[in-house]
Amino acid sequence: MPRSSTESLPRLPWWRVRMVWLVIGGPVVVVVASFVTLALALRHPDPVLATDAQVDEATTPAITARNHAAQPRR
Repeated sequence: MPRSSTESLPRLPWWRVRMVWLVIGGPVVVVVASFVTLALALRHPDPVLATDAQVDEATTPAITARNHAAQPRR
């Protein structure tokens, strides 16, 4: 009786199969990157801008456009 090609190959443990590490590695990298991003966000938060800050001429068009977009249409 002839053997099939899969029966003649030795069985490897799951940790020796490269495809397993490819499948596991992607999500692990994403989880590690999210924790790095969280650590950076907690260590270096963005400063809060004062509401009574002086408005200069360079930012006036941006502030006007932002306020116009935020108001509901009448």
